[in-house]
Amino acid sequence: MRAGLSGIGAEALTTPGDPRAEALDRLPVREAVPALLRALDDRGVAVLCAPPGTGKTTLVPLVLAGLVGGGPVRRVLVAEPRRIAARAAARRMAWLLGEQPGGKVGFTVRGERQAGRGTVVEVVTTGVLLQRLQRDQELAGVDVVVLDECHERHLDADTAAAFLLDVRAALRPGLRLIAASATTDAEGWARLLGDGGTDGGEGATDGGGGPEGPAPVVSAPGVSHPVEVVWAPPERPVRPPHGMRVDPALLDHVAAVVRRALREREGDVLCFLPGVGEITRVAGKLGGLAEAEVLQVHGRAPAAVQEAVLAGADGGRRRVVLATSVAESSLTVPGVRIVVDCGLAREPRMDHARGLSALTTVRASRAAARQRAGRAGREAPGAVYRCWPEAEDARLPRFPSPEIAGADLTAFALQTACWGDPDASGLALLDPPPTGAMTAARETLTAIGAVDAAGRATERGTRMARLGLHPRLARALIDGAKEVGARRAAEVVALLSEEPPREYGDDLAAAWRTARHGGDPYAARWRQEARRLEQALTGTGDARPDGARGTQRAARGDDAVAGLLAALAFPERVARRRGERAYLMAAGTGAELGEGSRLGGSPWLAVAVADRPVTAASARVRLAAVTDEETARAAAAALASEGAEVRWADGDVVARRVARLGAIELVSRPLAKPDPELVRQALLEGLRREGTGLLRWSPQATAVRQRMAFLHRELGGAWPDVCDAALLDRADDWLGVELARARGRADLGRVDAGAALARLMPWATGEAARFEELAPERIEVPSGSRVRVDYGADRPVLAVKLQELFGWQEAPRIAGGRVPLLVHLLSPAGRPAAVTADLASFWKDGYRSVRAELRGRYPKHPWPEDPSTAEPTRRTNTRR
Repeated sequence: MRAGLSGIGAEALTTPGDPRAEALDRLPVREAVPALLRALDDRGVAVLCAPPGTGKTTLVPLVLAGLVGGGPVRRVLVAEPRRIAARAAARRMAWLLGEQPGGKVGFTVRGERQAGRGTVVEVVTTGVLLQRLQRDQELAGVDVVVLDECHERHLDADTAAAFLLDVRAALRPGLRLIAASATTDAEGWARLLGDGGTDGGEGATDGGGGPEGPAPVVSAPGVSHPVEVVWAPPERPVRPPHGMRVDPALLDHVAAVVRRALREREGDVLCFLPGVGEITRVAGKLGGLAEAEVLQVHGRAPAAVQEAVLAGADGGRRRVVLATSVAESSLTVPGVRIVVDCGLAREPRMDHARGLSALTTVRASRAAARQRAGRAGREAPGAVYRCWPEAEDARLPRFPSPEIAGADLTAFALQTACWGDPDASGLALLDPPPTGAMTAARETLTAIGAVDAAGRATERGTRMARLGLHPRLARALIDGAKEVGARRAAEVVALLSEEPPREYGDDLAAAWRTARHGGDPYAARWRQEARRLEQALTGTGDARPDGARGTQRAARGDDAVAGLLAALAFPERVARRRGERAYLMAAGTGAELGEGSRLGGSPWLAVAVADRPVTAASARVRLAAVTDEETARAAAAALASEGAEVRWADGDVVARRVARLGAIELVSRPLAKPDPELVRQALLEGLRREGTGLLRWSPQATAVRQRMAFLHRELGGAWPDVCDAALLDRADDWLGVELARARGRADLGRVDAGAALARLMPWATGEAARFEELAPERIEVPSGSRVRVDYGADRPVLAVKLQELFGWQEAPRIAGGRVPLLVHLLSPAGRPAAVTADLASFWKDGYRSVRAELRGRYPKHPWPEDPSTAEPTRRTNTRR
């Protein structure tokens, strides 16, 4: 067994005279180091809870590696969720050792590596860690892995943790694992690490004992400077965010709050905004600030700007740092005494029905708000200005949503397939992947040949996974390189892997040309990524040398190449024009170009980036390339279909043979002899859409239906429900014969609904023979008239002239004597005079007033004093 770590004490972390000792001694996490080391010796896993700025990201890896404190040298891998945080952590640790990154401390992010053979602590992104685990499941040579900022619940971090727990359980029980969190919500991680770390089998004595309940949780004290909360909501209501849209009025307000904070407080300002676009707009509104320098921190910011922000103020001038959530916990910005929090954040969302994946703007959680506020109290007392009403604070979500719950899981599904667990059922995850999202991901992977029918990774899928790209982009790179060459394919895919700035426009080919000649930070990153992809592609042998297809490749212009690559990456987004700026994508979603887009005249587009606002009928195209039908068909071949289509459309049955590309109709021709069953289904669909009014309902048929409905309501049992929904559910029982013969709307209009409806009567039980008895069509009244009963209302009505009921003491009852008729007493002219269900009471009490009102108007009709004994009549006095 190797030497334990717990012999290192807090007092031994620094060496007297070390020029960096003062910085190390100020880090509060040093007090928690002995307990952390003991936990690793005892269990091999631990959860470290330490607020931002305590040194968990910088001091702890140095101690674990033996670079500080005099312990044995061990190789430590630190995984960060973001590239900017990985670089910053490595530079900070190297500075603490008096070195530059690339020596004892290094970093590796996508497209950039500063590490060598002598590197003991290497900081990587979680994406890079996943790549290494796929290539070498044992992580040979690595002694400790630190998953930093695991509370943010990024999908790559959750996946890496699950894989590492698999490694500890099956291959390397001695691999030590730390989940480092900036919050105190550590119970879930403690259970996960404690239950999923090892099976306690042979070899589990090297810091990896068997399951003993939750992993130890070690907490480090934070800086306890007080932070005053200032509630600064907008004076007028602002529209809530939807999609990527943020109300400009809120951004105006945030800029005003920054100016207010600069007037009221001392120190630098850290302002949290949801994304790069909002940072740019607020920076523009603060352009006239004389008292402070405005800086921007986000993943796209130039490295020099990022380093300047993290280094602190130089020269005494105040700073306003506009940042995304990367500054919540991953980065420490010195000099900040004021935080301005807009209250918004960005989270990934996948619309599986429309095939659209994008970030969406949401309300920040309470946990995130606490993290942001804490930045103001890192070095001294501070204040946080919250740009929302205090009353709304309690309604905020407690924690941010885990990315696995709403994101596109295609890359995750490929990772788990390559790991050997296609449905992720055997992985230790805090939250299981949603079934629907995994099904959609599996369908995408199957369509691009990354997994087989059982969900296992193919050789092609393994190559895709190792490219460090989303599987869609990996497919475009591999297949596109065979058509246009490795370099051009790599350049376009590099554009697709990080969306170009909005000022590059919505034309992918034009953006490609801009990036080629651009001197901005995005163009520099693009060139670096394109080189990486080209090297990765040629290294796997997926790029064919120019040969037989050389002439064809040379003939392809930028537009054609961009269209091919975008279509290969997003085949369900190939789109055909259907209006001036309107398109229909193969996925079935409409897409609309912005005003002035040069793409508008193109018959076909390959849409690379689109988002659909909540209230919009169509998606907005953000980035697309011109393409043609041949390319669209080739790229989206898996979506192609041809066959008979018989459906209800435009009010009738339409029968055609149609060739489609997803939802896009390519070719159609009439179908002379459609399948009768398909016709029947189409007719039923028409009845569902337009109702049973498509049938011929004579007055008699309508009356029969009303009588049947009455008996169903009052007696139930054998008497069926005859509402539209119930009739359509039993269409075969009463319309089977007619549907078998019908071919369209006109045939339905000739169906005698009454005759068909009679088939639903309870003939088998004999109840149908009592139909006239239970719900008579007519009732004979004292005058001898046979009066029709109206069953159209909630209660059956007998409407009859008053004189015809003289002598009748009680209205008849129907439905086996259960329901009395409601009598509408009419004047001699047939107008309503009174309504009653109790004739005896009416003759006694109500008749006098009716008689007084009507006998002067109708003097020729009898108006006896005592109607209960008078002779009923249909005639006037004269005719009598």
